[in-house]
Amino acid sequence: FSLRFFVSHISGGIAGGIEICITFPTEYVKTQLQLDEKANPPKYRGIVDCVKQTVHSHGVGGLYRGLSSLLYGSIPKAAVRFGVFEFLSNKMRDESGKLDGTRGLLCGLGAGVAEAVVVVCPMETVKVKFIHDQTSANPKYRGFFHGVREIVRTQGLKGTYQGLTATVLKQGSNQAIRFYVMTSLRNWYKGDDPNKVINPLVTGVFGAIAGAASVFGNTPLDVIKTRMQGLEAHKYKSTVDCAIKIMKHEGPVAFYKGTVPRLGRVCMDVAIVFIIYEEVVKVLNKVWKTD
Repeated sequence: FSLRFFVSHISGGIAGGIEICITFPTEYVKTQLQLDEKANPPKYRGIVDCVKQTVHSHGVGGLYRGLSSLLYGSIPKAAVRFGVFEFLSNKMRDESGKLDGTRGLLCGLGAGVAEAVVVVCPMETVKVKFIHDQTSANPKYRGFFHGVREIVRTQGLKGTYQGLTATVLKQGSNQAIRFYVMTSLRNWYKGDDPNKVINPLVTGVFGAIAGAASVFGNTPLDVIKTRMQGLEAHKYKSTVDCAIKIMKHEGPVAFYKGTVPRLGRVCMDVAIVFIIYEEVVKVLNKVWKTD
């Protein structure tokens, strides 16, 4: 493992932490709307209503409930993603040091699967159970670590690995799409000059495009994953069973539930992460002179 691998790790972690603090409220609203199923009379009339009700009952801080669990996961998640991507892309570059779109896609797939297994699946399961618990009449979990202890105590480690298949599919396809779009756009922008510097705003625009592509590519998987990890998960036998039941009882539109808040969040999210990541890498490369 080279110094560049560690630079990617650290830069990814820093980028992940800053980004989640900026975008968390939209994540909270998205999860609330997805859990607010059709069956029982819905509690919220839409995005604005959800924000209004939350602020009314819990103040502005209510939109940040469950942040700690995402923060503990977001930093290692971005660190694993960028570290693994850097590691794989170093092995797959051609003689001139260029990475084409298809190879970018494969490296992104590897990075997505790695982050899913190591960080995302346990973290997301805890997050969904946590947010679900906070909205029930008498919440059981007193805080993040108490929640994790309770989940492991009552359900074993398996309790933090619910919906693993859906998560691996989602993260793998997510990062494959994002890194493919990102690599292709970067190569197009640089043209024949591999040393051309990309302005942070351009990186942000490319990141937003990559984020939008990944949302349309895999929102259905995100919906299935949220259902598989909620407190009602026992209704579904498997990932496929969950998909069939949603299709049968709620129709295809249900697979795109929460797309609007997710689209806004993911575009902003991916743009911010790539900008911060690139800038932190530049700083660390100067400090450690890795170039």
